[in-house]
Amino acid sequence: MSRSVAGAAVRPERGHGGRGRPAGRSRPVAPGSPVVRPPRAADSETAASLVHRVGRSASRLGPVRLVAVDGPSGAGKSTFARVLLSALSTAGIDAALLGTDDFATWREPVGWWPRLREGVLDPLSRGRAGRYRRTEWPGGVPVPGALIDVPVPEVLLLEGVSSGRRSVASRLSALIWMEPPDSATRLERAVLRDGAETRPELLRWQRFERVWFRSDRTGQRADFVLRG
Repeated sequence: MSRSVAGAAVRPERGHGGRGRPAGRSRPVAPGSPVVRPPRAADSETAASLVHRVGRSASRLGPVRLVAVDGPSGAGKSTFARVLLSALSTAGIDAALLGTDDFATWREPVGWWPRLREGVLDPLSRGRAGRYRRTEWPGGVPVPGALIDVPVPEVLLLEGVSSGRRSVASRLSALIWMEPPDSATRLERAVLRDGAETRPELLRWQRFERVWFRSDRTGQRADFVLRG
């Protein structure tokens, strides 16, 4: 049995601006999971200005415009992606939001990509709905979770660490890079969210991110650079 993106209780989110997960926290120690800050007025203004550009961009994933929102954990990716999703919906553009934290684990921070490519991106490129199995975290342990259906949208916002990786560059209509605050600030935000016991994992995650982004040069390839 699978769930559809049309439902407000599951990810990917689709034009409804909700969190995209069941009530309560289903993954208390998910790597790179969003550090939520309140949306700022600047987020809405920036999102509104991007809607026109995204709407005019070329579709490079079959009929779908794929827009990546990338950057280190704690940079504000998830918050801005939800604001952009709402702005696209308000403009009458059928958009969906999918987060990489539905795939990543502490031990597999970026190696999960084939699941996304084969289950979602390749089918969408052929104009067909995609499907993937979400990673869930009961008791803080990652396990295969619900099957999620991904109907074909006009715009798919792919948000999270490595979403704009070099291997998908030819399929992206736009790459948004969230310029992060300093690593100490990001770490304390994450510790406040996940608890002091996660600090060692979070420190390892930040070290991995630095190496990954230095090699992938995601920020240098971005079409838009925003301050998180």
